[in-house]
Amino acid sequence: MPQRLPIILFALVMAAIPFIPDMPPFWIVLLDNIGLSALVAMGLVLLTGVGGLTSFGQAAFCGFGAYTTAVLTTAYGMSPWLTLPASLLVSGLAAVLLGLVTVRLSGHYLPLGTIAWGLGLFYLFSKLEFLGRNDGISAIPPLSIGSFKMIDPGAIYFAIWIAVLLAALLTMNLLDSRTGRAIRALRRGHIAAEAFGVQTPRAKLLVFIYAAVLAGLSGWLYAHFQRATNPTPFGAQAGIEYLFVAVVGGAGYVWGGVLGAAIVVILKEILQSYLPYVFGGQGQLETIVFGILLVLLLQLAPTGVWPWLVARLPFKPSRKRPDTSLPLPPRPKPPASVGVLLQIDNARKQFGGVVAVNDVSFDVQAREIVALIGPNGAGKSTTFNLITGVLRPTGGSISILGNKFGHARPQQVAKLGISRTFQHVKLVPDMTVLENVAIGAHLRGRAGALASMFRLDRTDEARLLAEAARQIERVGLGDQIDALAGSLSLGQQRIVEIARALCVDPMLLLLDEPAAGLRHMEKQQLAALLRQLRDGGMSVLLVEHDMGFVMDLADRVVVLDFGTKIAEGTPDAIKTNPEVIKAYLGAAA
Repeated sequence: MPQRLPIILFALVMAAIPFIPDMPPFWIVLLDNIGLSALVAMGLVLLTGVGGLTSFGQAAFCGFGAYTTAVLTTAYGMSPWLTLPASLLVSGLAAVLLGLVTVRLSGHYLPLGTIAWGLGLFYLFSKLEFLGRNDGISAIPPLSIGSFKMIDPGAIYFAIWIAVLLAALLTMNLLDSRTGRAIRALRRGHIAAEAFGVQTPRAKLLVFIYAAVLAGLSGWLYAHFQRATNPTPFGAQAGIEYLFVAVVGGAGYVWGGVLGAAIVVILKEILQSYLPYVFGGQGQLETIVFGILLVLLLQLAPTGVWPWLVARLPFKPSRKRPDTSLPLPPRPKPPASVGVLLQIDNARKQFGGVVAVNDVSFDVQAREIVALIGPNGAGKSTTFNLITGVLRPTGGSISILGNKFGHARPQQVAKLGISRTFQHVKLVPDMTVLENVAIGAHLRGRAGALASMFRLDRTDEARLLAEAARQIERVGLGDQIDALAGSLSLGQQRIVEIARALCVDPMLLLLDEPAAGLRHMEKQQLAALLRQLRDGGMSVLLVEHDMGFVMDLADRVVVLDFGTKIAEGTPDAIKTNPEVIKAYLGAAA
């Protein structure tokens, strides 16, 4: 209830505004425009700020929503309310078709792609005869409830802001869920997310469609607010402005979209009203001054105005600690009679003429800790990437429990019960330790996006968070559970990665330099944890440069040099192996 109280207060304030005595109708119109812009910005918050997908074409989806209801109500006489599902459906279907191509792009190609189809759709709207070409469609009927028609701005005001509040609630519910964590993980790259079972193309397409549907809802309301529509509000300039709204408010925050809409809409109106008086009506300087003011604003609050304000509040919102007594069913374990768990047979990986892994063979037995060591550039991390499906082998085979999976995708490898950490830490810095670790339990949850939006996933969610909290306690970071991952030291972040990998409940744990950045006592605690995991039935394959840590911990050691295996055996045998000494210290030694 405390988390919902600000929303309830905001709703009461917005409901009371039209009843303020002598409220100028102009301000009601301005609030209507803020609400319409906020709906689109909320979609961009999820798409750009959370999912990391920059789009300049959201105005086109507003056009799909507006034109759908305009055509159906004027040409076919349908009730405006009955056209709402059609408008959302058309916007969603357009997003599916465009998203299947767009979300596969990366880097600067993604925003360029959205600009391209945004311009194309704007041109399409202005040339199609049944859409009225450049003149558009007029005489759109107003929304009505019985005999009450929402003709004036004060009447449709409630429909617009009810839509804004509902969209905000659904969006916050989605972000506070298993699906939301998967979406938030996308911004730091797809490799870490896929290693824990996240279907990144599906997650990107989901957020793309969701943002388009919110834009379509805004377009549907816009058509019945203006009672006419034409291509002008759905062009590239409007798409750029919507992105400005999201960035100014705070691109990762739902209420930042509402605040950004208020700032941009009001600022534009003030400049258009008063600049002509200041400069004597000469030239249209609003756009120039508007751009300068936005740049200054972003200099003051680089991450947006909303997080800048929240950081200065005297109190901080707190979250209830997960109930660690809630059980999460364990994954199926291999039978106790299993001998070889992982078998690598003549694995080879070439990058052009460079052989990174040269016909390497070794295995990992059940309940065994195997260390993979070698000088820098020996091919250790590449071998890890072959095992976990990040890279596909050029030759040879990799099998788990006798089943070959050398060409499996990372999500399929995670389903088999293999989890990993990374040489370079891959956490989401602006998510808490609890949220980062809970990503590891992604495959152990079942609730989807719709269940999350309507809070039907609470039982599933509570179990996932309880498992994450247990693993955080297990690795000794219980006092950091609510800290942002980016605020931790490098050593602590590596421990968080181990907790996240343990949330998979794996039968094989791959650790890439887990002791890097740890102090002596922390290394001792990590070694004790890994022995405990081995004794509990888990196998561990680790890459590490700290030879003291490796030799005291590993049951067997495999040594690579320039991608080739040069030795394998017990730690005592490896210490005296002349090939290993030569690789590490040189021939003279």
